[in-house]
Amino acid sequence: MKNLSILPLLGAMLLVSSCGVEPTLITRPDPVPAGLDLTGKWVQTMSSGVSQPEARDTAVNVFVKTGKVLNISQTDTGLFVSFDRSVVEEYRFGENRIISIGEIEAERASGWAENGYVIETLDDDNALLIDTYRLRNEGESLRRTLVLLYRNKRLLDLQFEYDRAWE
Repeated sequence: MKNLSILPLLGAMLLVSSCGVEPTLITRPDPVPAGLDLTGKWVQTMSSGVSQPEARDTAVNVFVKTGKVLNISQTDTGLFVSFDRSVVEEYRFGENRIISIGEIEAERASGWAENGYVIETLDDDNALLIDTYRLRNEGESLRRTLVLLYRNKRLLDLQFEYDRAWE
């Protein structure tokens, strides 16, 4: 039972599957939706999905980060996400830039869409990673989805559910 918005995913799939056209990422300059704040400590309560072995063969796979506990700080200009207190990712609202881990580079665009934060990462082989964060249950839970699309295949399709941990 998936209760996730399909529009960002459909747009991405359209970009990837367009015949003869290389995908490009769309800048999302929209402001933070009123009252939406992802800040908090989030503890994973559930994970589900499918990961194909070929997902590991894509360069964009090095940008996949997961964790049982997420600490998210939201500022006026971006998000900082700590995965199990070991890796911190910075996302700038409306960004469209080149990122790298070692020798691997990719294009990243991120921003707000339909009351969620969407991060798209595209490698040189046109493998596309889509990472989405959405609040649920009046801000008491968070759903994160990770989808990796490559050559018209969905190589990764994961969902994580988190509950807010009040300290």
